[in-house]
Amino acid sequence: MPNAKLKNYIHLHVLVFIAGFTAILGELISIGSTALVWYRMCIAGILMFLYIKMIKLKIKVNTKTKLKFFGAGIIIALHWITFFEAINQSNVSITLAMFSTGAFFASFIEPLIYKRKIIWYEIIFGMIVILGVFLITQSEIKYLYGIVLGIASALFSTLFAVINGRFIEVHRATVISFYEFISGVAFLSLFIMIFQGGFSADFFILSSNDWFYLFILASVCTAYAFIGSVDVMRYLSPYTVILTYNLEPLYGIAMALVLFPETEIMSAQFYYGAFLILATVLADCILKNYKSYKNRSTLTNKPN
Repeated sequence: MPNAKLKNYIHLHVLVFIAGFTAILGELISIGSTALVWYRMCIAGILMFLYIKMIKLKIKVNTKTKLKFFGAGIIIALHWITFFEAINQSNVSITLAMFSTGAFFASFIEPLIYKRKIIWYEIIFGMIVILGVFLITQSEIKYLYGIVLGIASALFSTLFAVINGRFIEVHRATVISFYEFISGVAFLSLFIMIFQGGFSADFFILSSNDWFYLFILASVCTAYAFIGSVDVMRYLSPYTVILTYNLEPLYGIAMALVLFPETEIMSAQFYYGAFLILATVLADCILKNYKSYKNRSTLTNKPN
């Protein structure tokens, strides 16, 4: 059993590394962010459909549920568009640092969705995150548009995660994901037809490098990573999974520094701000885990 747990813990870190590598692929793929996300969701949707057929999973849901999934699919599409566009407008380091602000948004969104009180220390952590963002903005004002898009991406991501948390209580993760990919492709197709002049022949003419990177993005970084993250949660605690996934920006920024040193080396003030944000996110996870453990201990020791 210890070996099985270690195996899944290593698998979890591989998944987090893959998540961080998503930003690297965004830098390498040369097409626009809308087209990139359209291809990502389309290819991932096809792969997910093949997986559903392979395991013979029933995916039929009622119309009301489909509409909810479709709404979530639009949100994740917006998250990915703003994420990759933030990379285009700034760089990987800025985008991932801003993406870490999602924990700050969660402290306000979760109470609204789950109807719980706002926790006092989340407000303090939120203020520290704002300070970190301020430091980064002050030192990297030339990337202001990328900073704004990165924060918007974090907001969409958090909203999507909280909504999906509701879905997963009732439905299989694979079913949810499949419908979300379909709706994302439909939404982006309408957007392209209305606002970008429709699909042209050039839209489907990509370089061999772009096709290769897109396939890696859709298969390894999307379909496989999603299925894998659900699988490891059967063996590891939610706290371990959440805390480890908060290392994604660290992995991504480290990879970016190695692969793109000419564009990714930032000012000292950037790293001060990024450290504040990341340290706050990790502290939030640790404190929540401590409170959860304390509550479980109280219930366990409670007399019958």
